[in-house]
Amino acid sequence: QVQLVESGGGLVQPGGSLRLSCAASGSIFRFNTMGWYRQAPGKQRDLVAYITSSGTANYAESMKGPFTISRDDASNTIYLQMNSLKPEDTAVYYCMLRQLTSEFWGQGTQVTVSS
Repeated sequence: QVQLVESGGGLVQPGGSLRLSCAASGSIFRFNTMGWYRQAPGKQRDLVAYITSSGTANYAESMKGPFTISRDDASNTIYLQMNSLKPEDTAVYYCMLRQLTSEFWGQGTQVTVSS
């Protein structure tokens, strides 16, 4: 089993920045993909970005530029640096880990962008 714990969410003003973290623990394989998804109220859960164990990062088209995903394999942690935040970025942000045929999710962290 794998456990994922997100942190770093909160309330931020438009134009501000936040850095989300997701720490993974448990039976983690060397080769995996970790990523971030988000779900706004009344909407489906959408991909934000993911990063492979080789360090290759991929972003949803609208996330390129203001968002940067990174990972620290020594601590099994991924990060999402979010800059120039907009009210439409308000959502619950979920961490995901995929290895072999299994997929694990964190509980989510709320990000609210409002003045």
